[in-house]
Amino acid sequence: MSYCTAITFMSAEKLAIHKAYHDHQYGFPIHDDNELFCRLILEINQAGLSWETILRKEASFREAYSNFNIKKVAAYTAADRERLMADPGIIRNRLKINAAIENAKTILQLQKDYGSFEKWLLAHHPKTKEEWVKLFKKTFKFTGGEIVNEFLMSIGMLPGAHDDSCAVYKKVIKSKPLWMGSK
Repeated sequence: MSYCTAITFMSAEKLAIHKAYHDHQYGFPIHDDNELFCRLILEINQAGLSWETILRKEASFREAYSNFNIKKVAAYTAADRERLMADPGIIRNRLKINAAIENAKTILQLQKDYGSFEKWLLAHHPKTKEEWVKLFKKTFKFTGGEIVNEFLMSIGMLPGAHDDSCAVYKKVIKSKPLWMGSK
């Protein structure tokens, strides 16, 4: 069942958690490197869990990870790693925490080499899902097929975020996502 269909069957409580993300973020292009980093880290943390868990904890993630400021996260120390491991507001998984910090360092290098994380993504577009997964696994920590697919769909680089019958689909199309062939 697609996300678009699933939210139509959600209780009012669950819909309150999912609707803003579904209607205003999912599938829309992101042009800010810190927000791209945010989405990547949230997708990494979702692995093995529900997206609802991540949406419930998003504000805590923002606070714990310096609002996803790439430079700040890349400079995190062992003390920061322990602070994150002790934070009940986020997913306390050492591999995911280490991946966030190491991926921030990687993105800093990509910014030096390409001008921005977004420009690095654009430089490799278009690719098939399989090609993207291979590139991400080579470049980043803790990025498997589902994480890469969801990350790229969620930022408009791969199709599939919304059913074409979903009202939000038309809004996504107006934002000219890269999967439509625009660059």
